[in-house]
Amino acid sequence: MDKKKLMILVVAYNAESTIKHLLERMPSEVWKRASEVVIADDSSKDFTSVIANEYKLRNKKKNLTIIKHQKNKGYGGNQKWGYNYAMKKGYDIVVMIHGDAQYPPEYIMKLIKPIEENNADFVFGSRMAGHPIKGGMPIYKYLGNIFLTTTENIILGTRLTEFHSGFRAYSIPALRKIPLNLDSDGFHFDSEIIIQLVYSKKRIKEIVIPTFYGDEKCNVKVINYGLNILKELGKYLLTKYKVKIYPKYDLTNFKK
Repeated sequence: MDKKKLMILVVAYNAESTIKHLLERMPSEVWKRASEVVIADDSSKDFTSVIANEYKLRNKKKNLTIIKHQKNKGYGGNQKWGYNYAMKKGYDIVVMIHGDAQYPPEYIMKLIKPIEENNADFVFGSRMAGHPIKGGMPIYKYLGNIFLTTTENIILGTRLTEFHSGFRAYSIPALRKIPLNLDSDGFHFDSEIIIQLVYSKKRIKEIVIPTFYGDEKCNVKVINYGLNILKELGKYLLTKYKVKIYPKYDLTNFKK
């Protein structure tokens, strides 16, 4: 069986202090397996792209591509750009990981395995299934994660341990079938795309990953983030029961 074409998408913003560390931690097996590792620098104000380019030249990583957007697209907008790029390039699997080195690149091969074996359409690394507090996750984020995930599970009829991980692997054929370009450019994009995947009955699996919180700056406004997710769940329910139709959750905009 031919191996599926793999792309790694590193979404980065002001990650000059962590981007090199992330690339250094990426196992040699991943560098050999990935057709392309794409750093999507979302118009950083620091030297993220410069450091990444220096790493590429010094280590002769021909499959490392650094793209710096001229205008900031937002966290969700940056992902949408990356997934559309992967579709245009004809990849089969795309892994998304943050440039702040908070998620473990050492687990990439484990993350893509269920998709490679055709047992899943979407796999993500769950911190909550492990020991997030020991890994330095702040208590307020831990409790917020539990509240939001519980709410999402109840409304969507799922049993996931986490909806808010930034370490994910998607089957490109699955992404082609959902209207992801209608999703927001904000941080709650991660939940919108799960709602769409669940609604379209895609196969979702989790793997347990370690949690690591360093000194990196968090750009998420937690209260706004939580409220936006609750709003999206409301939009999903209104659309599902045909009270008010939101195109991103309208099944007529999904491909079979």
